[in-house]
Parts: sequence; structure tokens; C-alpha cells
Amino acid sequence: MERQTSPYPTLNSASVLDWPLKGPTQVRVRNHVNPLAVQYQIPTPAPHWEQAYAHLHHPFHLDIGTGTGRFLLAMAQQNPEWNFLGVEIRRPLVERANAWAQELGLTNVHFLACNINVTLPNLFAPAELSRVSIQFPDPWFKVRHQKRRVVQPELVDKLATLVKPGQPVFLQSDIEEVALEMEQRFADHSAFTNPTGPHAPIDSNPLGIPTRREVTCTEKGLPIYRYWLERSLE
Repeated sequence: MERQTSPYPTLNSASVLDWPLKGPTQVRVRNHVNPLAVQYQIPTPAPHWEQAYAHLHHPFHLDIGTGTGRFLLAMAQQNPEWNFLGVEIRRPLVERANAWAQELGLTNVHFLACNINVTLPNLFAPAELSRVSIQFPDPWFKVRHQKRRVVQPELVDKLATLVKPGQPVFLQSDIEEVALEMEQRFADHSAFTNPTGPHAPIDSNPLGIPTRREVTCTEKGLPIYRYWLERSLE
């Protein structure tokens, strides 16, 4: 059967910054949200899966810290055989992203406002995730704040149960220290391996669609540090 051409624009490094979507292009959100604050310690209920997705049997890609959601909307548009869940702690961004998904008529992507370190155990069954991405997370530079970084050993441990054996976790950041720490925490876990080599980075984004931050860094000639790990088969 011939695949129909999507009526929506293909996102690439040239168009991702100005994808013409309706609704407000700006929403008021705090740049930094403390995930350890009391209000973020209550798990968010899982979405109504049968309402959010047309085909629940499709493989799931979890994007942690999805930001504006444009990256995941593009992924969903170009990969209709996948389901995508974007989690973001800032609720206004989630509400707008879900409105955009509805505007585009996408039935394979949904966004959830939550603290992923608290909510993740409620979302998926063991070995139900086929791909995870964590891109340009808040670096929390001050030493006393680094416990707020999203990739903590506890998150890696939870993902070790939820990611299907042989499937990948994609990490990237423009802050070398943050990228190295993320990779180290996954590599330190016995359930994950780096197929490129011990602590070896990769040169390009294997998903083929950039985030807005990635586009900005590329245009400015700034380095991006990327890692591709896999859930061990054993």
C-alpha cells in the first residue's frame, strides 16, 4: 500500500524554529522548576491511554523533559507506526503541546505534566518502552542544586526495568559535564551498555529530527555531546 504524503510540513533544522502552529507561541513559564519542591512529589496519574492513542500496540518512545513538544510532534508526524509520550514538569508547556497535537490531528502522541522521577513507575509495565530520549536537561550548575538534575541513579534503575532489552536510550546536552554525568549513570548500571565503546559519544543525532535547542547550538557552532546506550539483552 502506498504511503500517503503528510499534509503537514516536515520539520528539519531550517523549519523547526518557526513551525506555523495556531494558538499562543509564547506561554508564561518559569525557566527553572525545582523538582524536589513539595508540590512535585505527588505522582501524576497515567493518561487515559485508550483516549490518547489510536493504536496501543505500537511501540512507545518516552521523551523526558520534552519542553515545548515540537520535537516530539515532528517525530509523531514522521513515524506514525510509533507512539510517543512527552513528559515535562512545566504544565503550561504540556497543555499547549497537547493542543498542538490535537490541531495537527495526531493520534500517536501525548504530553503529560509530571515529575518523571516520581511518576515513572505509574506509567509503563516492565519492558514496555522501546525507546527513551533525554535531551538538553536543565544543567543545575550549582553543586548544591545538582541533586535536582533529572538523570539520577534512581531514574536509571527504574528505566532498567521498563526499557525492552536491546532497545536504546538517547542522551544529548550542550553542557559536557551534564552529558558525561548522564552517560556515566547509565553505563554504571549493569542493565545498560554503550555499543559505541566505553563512554564513547556519537557524532550526530540518530533520530534525524533536532530539538529547538539543538538547532540553536548548531547555528552558533556550539558543541553537542551525544550518547546512545542500549538495554542489555541479558
